[in-house]
Amino acid sequence: MKRSRGNATEQTRSKQLHQLDYRFIDDLKSAPIADRLEDNKQYLNELFEDCSDFVVREFQIEQGAKALLFFVDGMVNTELVNDVMKTLMVFDGGDRDIERLLRQSLPVSQIQQADNFGDLLLSLLGGDAGLILDGNHQSLLLGIRGMEKRSINEPENEAVVRGPKEGFVENMRTNTSLVRRRLKTPRLKMKHLTIGRESNTSVVVTYLDGIADPLVVDEVLNRLEQIDIDGVLESGYIEEFIQDSAYSPFPQVQYTERPDMVAGALLQGKVGIIIDGTPFVLIVPFVFMDILQATEDYYERFQIATLIRWLRYLFMFLSLLTPGLYVAITTFHQDLLPTSLLLSVAAAREAIPFPAVVEALIMEITFEALREAGIRLPKTVGSAVSILGALVVGQAAVQAGIVSAPMVIVVSITGIASFTIPRYNGAIAVRMLRFPIIIAASLFGLYGIMISVMLIIGHLADLRSFGIPYLSPLGPLSYADLKDVAIRAPWWTMRSRPSFISLKDTQRMDTELPEQIYKQGGQRGMEFRHQKEEDEAQ
Repeated sequence: MKRSRGNATEQTRSKQLHQLDYRFIDDLKSAPIADRLEDNKQYLNELFEDCSDFVVREFQIEQGAKALLFFVDGMVNTELVNDVMKTLMVFDGGDRDIERLLRQSLPVSQIQQADNFGDLLLSLLGGDAGLILDGNHQSLLLGIRGMEKRSINEPENEAVVRGPKEGFVENMRTNTSLVRRRLKTPRLKMKHLTIGRESNTSVVVTYLDGIADPLVVDEVLNRLEQIDIDGVLESGYIEEFIQDSAYSPFPQVQYTERPDMVAGALLQGKVGIIIDGTPFVLIVPFVFMDILQATEDYYERFQIATLIRWLRYLFMFLSLLTPGLYVAITTFHQDLLPTSLLLSVAAAREAIPFPAVVEALIMEITFEALREAGIRLPKTVGSAVSILGALVVGQAAVQAGIVSAPMVIVVSITGIASFTIPRYNGAIAVRMLRFPIIIAASLFGLYGIMISVMLIIGHLADLRSFGIPYLSPLGPLSYADLKDVAIRAPWWTMRSRPSFISLKDTQRMDTELPEQIYKQGGQRGMEFRHQKEEDEAQ
């Protein structure tokens, strides 16, 4: 009878193996681990057929009990694997008690149990080793991962003069530890999910319990759980799935390589999404004002941080509108220019065969191509090629009479202005919108630019990020949050967290010390005399 049941189970598993689909691992959660070691070994060998990196090691522990150790080569620490086997070979395991083995004899800090092949494979393919004892329908999953990983270095895309120099890497657990080191509190929660039918990518949603809005956290988890895709290889896959408006050029999800930025966002009540295999962590919700704010704003004194923010706002508008304004003025509104400047521009454009709009499009497209070439080329030659290309192409184009010298100046200012925007995805949105504004300016002049700006503002006002209005705290207006928008007020004046995000804990700090220093006028230090003053007093 038992033999017939065993044959039926093997037939069911064999049938399941021949009906593989994209939900294979989920289906395997209904396939239990057998008591007979040989059945499990055969099933694993069939699952990993033609997989040369899969290792199965059968051995005996003391008193003849058989055991099966299996792992993926290159994903485990082989020294720890050898230590586990040595320990088991001298284990008094004649009674095959897996619970006693778990409690007393395995030199591994992280051990889990699985009773089905679905959970076993998820752990195994994540870098754990599996152990099955004959006569047990449970498998032990040993956390002895040893995959090669990149060391922690300074973020390349978000370098700062003052601030931490650590950046995220491709290993998820390293990234979670970098966040945990900055927020040493049990209120920092990290919920694990698996996304991707084939990649089975580990994803961690992190937030501060008691600060983050539970509705936002639930919405993030709900959107992630509904993602149905064959594989997730980078955070960009997830970003496009969970954003509110897929067709908007403006980013609604922030990404960063900096652990300190993630920690700061969590303290504001936001939610972080850490994806295995990428050094970029997603942060939601994300509003427009975050595009122009950098981490270093909060590390330098508030005066210089405020001035730099004003500079960013100015250059953002220059990056968006300068080419369009040049086209509109030279085509329709020449009377806006002083006479001497008008004569200079007219003389420079006299030999140019193209209208201003074609001239602007040629230079803008060429500049974007040079920028892309500089990114894709090796770092040692990329910057040199982009700079030399811009100089050579610009000078040659002017001498050949294809474009005018003022247009080269305009495009150069526009390119430099776009580099002052801290968020790369925000700068991309500005670069994209520059082209329709140029076309609108060529058709309707300054009226076209005004209409374009009004359409952009209307779109921003209608946009949301996880339910938060995109123009917050300007629309709707929140006076309490203006201390961290156009200016960066002193730290001791920003007592509460942003009010446009629904938070459970809004109080951020106690201001007793700054108020005490302010009331005393900072003069209490005069009470402490130097040694020379003490001697003179005596």
